[in-house]
Amino acid sequence: MTAEVEQLELMALPRRLFAATPSKLAAFDCPRRYRMTYLDRPAPPRGGPWAHNSVGAAVHVALARWRRLEVEHRTPEVGASLVRRHWQSDGFAGADQSEAWRELAAEWVRAYLVDEAGRWADGAEPRGVERTVATRTSTLAISGRADRIDERDGELVIVDYKTGRSKLDSGDARGSMALALYAIAAERTLRQRCRRVELHHLPTGEVAAFDHTDESLDQHLGRAGETALDIIVATDTLAAGADADEVFAPHPGSSCGWCDFRRLCPEGSAVSQSRNSWAGLGELPGERG
Repeated sequence: MTAEVEQLELMALPRRLFAATPSKLAAFDCPRRYRMTYLDRPAPPRGGPWAHNSVGAAVHVALARWRRLEVEHRTPEVGASLVRRHWQSDGFAGADQSEAWRELAAEWVRAYLVDEAGRWADGAEPRGVERTVATRTSTLAISGRADRIDERDGELVIVDYKTGRSKLDSGDARGSMALALYAIAAERTLRQRCRRVELHHLPTGEVAAFDHTDESLDQHLGRAGETALDIIVATDTLAAGADADEVFAPHPGSSCGWCDFRRLCPEGSAVSQSRNSWAGLGELPGERG
């Protein structure tokens, strides 16, 4: 068999599905970061933990565990206590800072659950809490875990908890590929229409929502497919012997200051400042910048 025939046969073979998660696709915003996260073995050492991630993790765990309690135990105060129970001090400047943020995060959850009480007054339950949803296209095997999936007026709603310091609006909900993919996968997993996506911002108690159309969901799915194709091509090119820094070139910018691999990336280090591990927290109530 000639080399030309072998090549044609290989090209005719069906390409494997790309296992796509929202975080995996988002990592390719910087191809070098993607490579270091998903391809390099042994995996390169990451930077230390971030305090704002510790806050987010405690809030997410508390809200998920709260939903799994018996109804009579689901009080706002219990939600706050779950934040304290699952708190980790990783990334904070010290014990005092950690304790102050623990209490603030506990109050966020308590206030949020007070506001949420009216939504569930009829005894309804979410369709899913920390629910993994999945679907396939001709090129993608999509999966992800939604913080919460509600059912309202016969349709599913994707709910994502946010604890960052920046306020959110409908544009953030509309532009989130992760929320769009959750909606697509939830509809196909649970066999029920899903178009609405919501960002629940715990620090402010505000909800940023967007109602997708078929067209807007298709746009996100198309972007996901294009990103996946770029990843596949780069990965195959690397496997064929190409230079890693050429096919997975960095995209340096100001966000490099938050990258776990910053100290291993000369380009990223050159355009960004090193940040304290608690820099993403913002100010506590009563603090002055």
